[in-house]
Amino acid sequence: MTPGSSLTAGNSRVKDTRKLSRRSDRSERRLFLADGPKAVEGALSRPGCVVEVFATPAATDQHADLVAAAPVWTLVDERALASLSDSVSPAGVVAVCRFLDRPLEHLLDPALRLVALCADVRDPGNAGTVIRSADAAGADLVVMAGSSVDPYNPKTVRASVGSLFHLPLAVEPDATAAVRAAKAAGLVVLAADGGGDVDLYEAGDLLTQPTAWLFGNEAWGLPDDLAALADHRVAIPIHGRAESLNLSTAAALCLYASATAQRAR
Repeated sequence: MTPGSSLTAGNSRVKDTRKLSRRSDRSERRLFLADGPKAVEGALSRPGCVVEVFATPAATDQHADLVAAAPVWTLVDERALASLSDSVSPAGVVAVCRFLDRPLEHLLDPALRLVALCADVRDPGNAGTVIRSADAAGADLVVMAGSSVDPYNPKTVRASVGSLFHLPLAVEPDATAAVRAAKAAGLVVLAADGGGDVDLYEAGDLLTQPTAWLFGNEAWGLPDDLAALADHRVAIPIHGRAESLNLSTAAALCLYASATAQRAR
């Protein structure tokens, strides 16, 4: 822990760290902020991920386990901490973390069984929830492809509730290249598509194969040219009057359907 009085919002270190709220600064420095005890706990579980933790004195008293695990623990006052957090009610602890993603070609191998491939997913809350669902379903990899939201966006990190630190992550600007790479690695690519010709609950043995689920944009789904690259288009049946399912809900259902089928073999 750094000794001395708490740093204020005007401190140069705090001001420099606050710049990581901007994507351009995150990308240039390959650093991001993890806000809240769950996120910090997840970050500290990943060797070499955390650079420094900023915390209020009150949060420091509450989280002795995090203090013990942190490489550097720096006390800041309430205003300084609030300036580093985008939460309405900051929990008093924020970690500066190194980027986690690796090139997709380094992560694709024959041992993969279940992959979540997000193409042009723009909402940070949805993206974080997909990562959380993938983690819960036991997926091996998450790919943020195309013009998807920055996985290090504070809202994405918070919505993942620590799961961002549990899974291998790739960022691939070319969604088409990501799908082709998944197929070349031996994965069956299933596009989650409301107009698909395969019913998720009638897919049978299709779900037992090593699979990359392809999820599209919240508003317009998957473009036809990208969906056409998939091996199958799979629809989740709508039994009520809802027009569709939220992306993260649909992703959870698809990932769990595959996880259940694969474990039942």
